[in-house]
Amino acid sequence: MLPATARDRTPPKIRKPRPVALLLPGQGAQHPGMAAGLYRHEPEFTAAVDDVLDHFGDEGARIRADWLGEAPPLVPLDDVRRAQPLLFAVDYGLARMVLGWGVRPAALLGHSAGELVAAALAGVVSLSDAVAMVRERVRAAVRIPAGGMLAVGLAAGHLAPYLTADVAIAAVNANQQTMLAGSSAPLAAVAERLRHDGHVVLSVPATSPFHSPAMAPAADAVAAAYRTVSLSPPATALYSGYTGSLMTPEDACSPRFWARQITDTVFFADALDAMLAVEDMVLMETGPRQTLTAFARRHRAVRLGASAAVPLLPARPSTPGADRATARRAAETLTEEGHRLTRAAAHL
Repeated sequence: MLPATARDRTPPKIRKPRPVALLLPGQGAQHPGMAAGLYRHEPEFTAAVDDVLDHFGDEGARIRADWLGEAPPLVPLDDVRRAQPLLFAVDYGLARMVLGWGVRPAALLGHSAGELVAAALAGVVSLSDAVAMVRERVRAAVRIPAGGMLAVGLAAGHLAPYLTADVAIAAVNANQQTMLAGSSAPLAAVAERLRHDGHVVLSVPATSPFHSPAMAPAADAVAAAYRTVSLSPPATALYSGYTGSLMTPEDACSPRFWARQITDTVFFADALDAMLAVEDMVLMETGPRQTLTAFARRHRAVRLGASAAVPLLPARPSTPGADRATARRAAETLTEEGHRLTRAAAHL
């Protein structure tokens, strides 16, 4: 045993701050006024959102008006023509805000349409091309007959009796947290059967049957358009919900990989598991609501405290002040973790 004087001279162990990973939500997370409390208040967020909407041209002004205007929106926010452009803008704006704090994410994980935001942040695609890809997805999706998505409180393996040619597993998000998607009438019939059997079923805010066979014509249409897009390997570790693992350079540079995301299942739980198997992290949800935060908190690493899940926005529609307060708490959490933030965080 060391003498007391030697023990006194032993420097205390200082825990390094855990690296930050950004979680970027997709369709279903949107709601009226999402993140509006940060717009025109937080400079990095405002500039990034404006940059995205400017790339949409004249339609960008209409998207902004439907998002922030006091009058009823011309296009409902759950419609793919509003939900996906706005979610891209808000997710991207929040991520740029966090980068403006001096945080350099160690990894990125997007859910569904959020994966395209992650690709733009990771340098797979330029912002202008990413917006063009969103525009093509929207154009192709509106040609598909109406459909939707359901959140079901069951493991994916227990849903086989309810699947049909028109209704498929859209996403596997966490233990006992699965999403289904399909055309309107078949999906409604499956929802009725699930509820009749005593299962918890919630409608996801969506008017298109993303991640189901019904979207196959849309995937074919965007695959042709994506061949003109310049794609590069990720410069930041990018985990894909479509493979449930680290995105390979081959997938990142494949137009077909990005096109088939419209039809393919999202394996968010597997991708999160692969990411947290590498190291413990602070998982920061850069998007509206706290859906991905809730999924992440079910993960064993987060439940045991080895990793942490931190939202940037309130769990449900709230006030502009609540938007800023939630973002401020996230910044404080990073400071307590040991990250040195710039003065930009003081704007909140």
